[in-house]
Parts: sequence; C-alpha cells; structure tokens
Amino acid sequence: MKIKKDDKILVISGKDKGKEGKVLKVFHKKAKLLIENVNLGKKHVKPRREGEKGQIVEVPAPVHVSNVKFLCLKCRKASRLGYKKEKKEKRRICKKCKQMI
Repeated sequence: MKIKKDDKILVISGKDKGKEGKVLKVFHKKAKLLIENVNLGKKHVKPRREGEKGQIVEVPAPVHVSNVKFLCLKCRKASRLGYKKEKKEKRRICKKCKQMI
C-alpha cells in the first residue's frame, strides 16, 4: 500500500465523496485507512464515574484504499502514487507531476 500515515487524501467515492482529510491510521492487512472527519459513525459511551452522564460520540470508521486518492502538495491535484528507485532506496512519486514526496 502506497498511502501512509499523515498523508493528505481525497475521497473519490462513497457518501463522503469530495472530502479531504489526513490519514490517522493504516490497516495494511485489510487495505483500509482511518481518515479524520470522514466516514463518521456514532458510538455510545457509558459514563465512567459516578454522577457523569453517558454520551454519543462521533468516531471515524475505516475507508477502503480504492475509494481514496493521494493529494499531491506540489501540484495540488489528486493523483496516484508510484515508486522510483534512487541509489539503494525506493521513493514515492506523484504520477501527475513526477515530483518526489
């Protein structure tokens, strides 16, 4: 999976189509991403202490990788990612502007 934590992404399909966000967590085995303020679901939280009230909290749910695109900071467009080998390491590149990330 080419998308990593703290990358800016754009949702390209689903109920949150067009929203942008930062990747909070990556689930490699399931090929899913947790993105801030995208795909929010409600979670009921019980009170922890005596006298405290229960709450309904909005929590982000994972989104499949195929439903998002990487937002390049240099060309400011949503694009796919590729790899380019330089010396002994692989670097990620934007497929549109060919710049290293």
